Amino acid sequence: MDAILLKGVRLAGGGKYDIRIEGNKIASINKYDGDKAPETQKAGSGADCRTIDCKNFYAVPGLFNMHTHSAMTLVRGVAKGERLHSWLDQIWQIESYLDDEAIYWGTKLAVLEMIKTGTTCFADMYWRIPQAMRAVDEMGLRANLSYVLLDGGDPEKARLQRKECEAMEKEARGWPSRVGFSLAIHADYTVCDENMEWAAGFAREHGLKIQAHLSETEKEMRDTIARYGFSPVAHFDKYGLINKDFIAAHGLWLSDTDIETLGSRGATVVHNINSNLMLSSGYKFKYKELRDAGATVCIGTDGTASSDNLDIRESMKTTLLLQWAWRRDPAAFPICELFKAATLNGARALGIDSGRIEEGALADIALIDVRRPAFVPDYDFLSNYVLAADSSCVDTLICDGRILMEGRKVQGEDEILDKAQENAFRLMRKAGICK
Repeated sequence: MDAILLKGVRLAGGGKYDIRIEGNKIASINKYDGDKAPETQKAGSGADCRTIDCKNFYAVPGLFNMHTHSAMTLVRGVAKGERLHSWLDQIWQIESYLDDEAIYWGTKLAVLEMIKTGTTCFADMYWRIPQAMRAVDEMGLRANLSYVLLDGGDPEKARLQRKECEAMEKEARGWPSRVGFSLAIHADYTVCDENMEWAAGFAREHGLKIQAHLSETEKEMRDTIARYGFSPVAHFDKYGLINKDFIAAHGLWLSDTDIETLGSRGATVVHNINSNLMLSSGYKFKYKELRDAGATVCIGTDGTASSDNLDIRESMKTTLLLQWAWRRDPAAFPICELFKAATLNGARALGIDSGRIEEGALADIALIDVRRPAFVPDYDFLSNYVLAADSSCVDTLICDGRILMEGRKVQGEDEILDKAQENAFRLMRKAGICK
């Protein structure tokens, strides 16, 4: 299909429009005039144009999940009731049994879940990324997949990971344009200083984004200060890692100086509220302070082992309510800013011309079915979408100009569910978790 016409679709803020998609971009947005299409659209509305009747739909930009570990879908529900560091010990033991097939189907399951909940792009930090890339490519979503440095202070392991990362960067040059490659530093407590310094130079040389876990827990912050005499932020900054290409996951335990450093360098900080709550890491994310300092704030879910799902809309609701509660101020995080954090901010952080519904932007659009009780009355669409609805309201998802879901149906979803289930139990049997 060469073109798609979203006929009579509503946009947040009011008004009905005809949105024409050509190739992978939004070609035109015109005021809806009933069944009479504007002349600019008539010329191209033949057999090569698929028209979708959007009388019950709002169009929103596809969501960005800016921090996750996709194939962790296979360990959903495992190791509950643990704080981060003891939880990690259990998860790492299970992950030692991962293989290519598990990563492939686990990633497909993750992508299916994100499609179903309105996400069109995600930033991933996980293992065996050629298999993850294969899954993402087949499913049609956007992603930024990172090679993860996690050497545990072992010099030989650190050396081998550098070599693997160099080879992976070369391989990634042949990936489709929808899938980007980045470098990840798991955390300052799991990666040696030599690899942190190397990562800064390698990313700079190749123009790569750097993902990292940063100041996730109070223990991490205290341990780093006790060991080095400064915070995790200062540790990363020592090697020039904190800049406009730095994407920090969590950033929950930050001093005023840390916030100033992140903001002045133009870094991105990803809030993962459900994971933070699940692992008892904390909840006082300093959105206003980071925003005012100049940092870009985005929303993530983290992996399903710590957040249980990959639903960014749900994360948005929890984020909003907790910000309002702990600050005792319902104006602390306006819904319009939250929605920007879940869409446009992610696009900008990854350098993608998406996250907005405007002519010339990439066609990454979710169609929201508002013929549901949660959207009646329709006084404020964004409020209803974030606070009243659930993500089953996402009827259709378009990514890169291609329809990935329509009527909540995704091609091949039954096979994905079956294969993911099979591989999850196979992994757990190998790890001795179940028989």
